[in-house]
Amino acid sequence: MSHFRIQRVCPGKLTPFIYLFTLLSLFLLSGCTSIFWLTAAPLLRTATTTAIAAKPQPVIEIPLRGPLTSRRAEFSGLAWYGDHLILLPQWPTHWANQLFYLNKADIVAFLTHKKTTPLAPQPIRLVNGDLAGQIPRFDGFEALAFDGDRAFLTIEAKPDQGMMGYLITGVMAPDLSELRLDSTRMPKIQPQTNIDNFADEAIFLAGNRVVTLYETSSIFVNPEPVAHLFDQTLKPQGTIPMADFPYRNTDATPLDKANRFWVINYFFPGDKQLRSELGLPGKAANPLTKDKPVERLVEFEYSPTGITRVDTPPITLRLLDNNVARNWEGIARLETPTLNGFLLVTDYYPETIFAFVPKPK
Repeated sequence: MSHFRIQRVCPGKLTPFIYLFTLLSLFLLSGCTSIFWLTAAPLLRTATTTAIAAKPQPVIEIPLRGPLTSRRAEFSGLAWYGDHLILLPQWPTHWANQLFYLNKADIVAFLTHKKTTPLAPQPIRLVNGDLAGQIPRFDGFEALAFDGDRAFLTIEAKPDQGMMGYLITGVMAPDLSELRLDSTRMPKIQPQTNIDNFADEAIFLAGNRVVTLYETSSIFVNPEPVAHLFDQTLKPQGTIPMADFPYRNTDATPLDKANRFWVINYFFPGDKQLRSELGLPGKAANPLTKDKPVERLVEFEYSPTGITRVDTPPITLRLLDNNVARNWEGIARLETPTLNGFLLVTDYYPETIFAFVPKPK
């Protein structure tokens, strides 16, 4: 494993062009053909070459039944509430102000071939979920996390001056009859770029902290990526550095016992602003990804002083034929005596897909 440290030599932000020059120089000096992964720490950038998983992992689709098979479901997040997997639509108002859930036992039964029929998501009433009158140009929910019965959700909005994120909390009824939101307190989460449709897309709990992640931490469009911190009353607690990493991060798992978590890392070749890992419009740093989607899971580690990349190789997903991109927007761990992997769900593109991806052994 090769490690390169890039020390800042002057205060303030370094431009993408300086980063590009430095990285290209390191690349030429090292003679390495691996991709550079960048991780952030206070006053220091670390570029580390990381092995890519040699074999893409299979994506095992789990069929659903009912109206949610429509691409209009637009799921934007997954989270466990006990043994129930909560599916968060971006627009619950399209579904009579409802969220949905699946039982863990049914998911496991399908994956272990004890059940062969499609799974039917069950509704949860969302109370105070119609926020269009309170948030200017409300654009739906983006992520969900639980601490016991307490739920925390991020929201995206498109006010006239640009994008804006929000955080809201609520309480789940133990019988899953309703999730009641508290719309009296919704702190704003400032966007980190001027990219349309980008806001804080992932959320997890770290002790008493609520941590939200912006949709991209690539230094070439987001020179100082950070994670936003809140206490459980939603009072802002500042920011910590977030590891530099290319493309989009669209959802995150909870922390494990080692304070590590996984995110969905996604790239659609038509996304011009993220088309290149080196931020060069219209070009691609890696020719293999120039016309292909990137669909992978990447592991990070949280600490009170920052979020860094873990050396675990990214888990690349087996792509669909003809390079059709799946916009994965929800992720949850699934661990049983016989299963170890991740549950994923897409939003609108190319259709609603709910799937399991085994973790490489």
